[in-house]
Amino acid sequence: MTEIRATNITWHEGHVQRPDRERLLAQKGATLWFTGLSGSGKSTLAFTLEHALVERGHLAYVLDGDNVRHGLNKNLGFSAADREENIRRIGEVARLFADTGVIALTSFISPYRKDRDQARRVHQDSGLPFIEILVDVPIEVCETRDPKGLYKKARAALAEGRGMGFTGVDDPYEPPLAPELSIRNDRLTPQEAAAEVIAYLESRGLLPELRR
Repeated sequence: MTEIRATNITWHEGHVQRPDRERLLAQKGATLWFTGLSGSGKSTLAFTLEHALVERGHLAYVLDGDNVRHGLNKNLGFSAADREENIRRIGEVARLFADTGVIALTSFISPYRKDRDQARRVHQDSGLPFIEILVDVPIEVCETRDPKGLYKKARAALAEGRGMGFTGVDDPYEPPLAPELSIRNDRLTPQEAAAEVIAYLESRGLLPELRR
């Protein structure tokens, strides 16, 4: 748990409550946390799902790992400590988005189980739905995709006896033990995978009726 270092601070309750924002948007906020190896298609799935939800009349927003590192988390690297802080910040930001009534879609490798569990806890403490979605693609498939050439670099660095700290090669990936949903993204198109997520959300009663 991150310690609060600021002093002389007080939590202020506003006059607008979550139900007021949910009525305004005609939907309930939630966070869908996509986790998986680099190259598993997390971002493609998240952005495809965002488009599908907006087309249905739902307000959704993708918090993408690379995009966030251009701004909010641009001062963080890829050490274990920085990865932990990266996910801590996103967990808090996603909670704020969900609290406004937005469907937040986070696309992060988020390799460490304890960090994802912490993101879940901050949502549970706020009474907000947190849906962990494992984008389950074998590393062999991810390496054949390798859109950024990172696996190739990591394998070369490992062969030379110097590590890169790259998830799945010389840094561990800890898959969820009990994700709400697991998507075999190597067997589905992005549209089929997004439809599978939407069907799950509907089965949980987390999507309101289609808005026109």
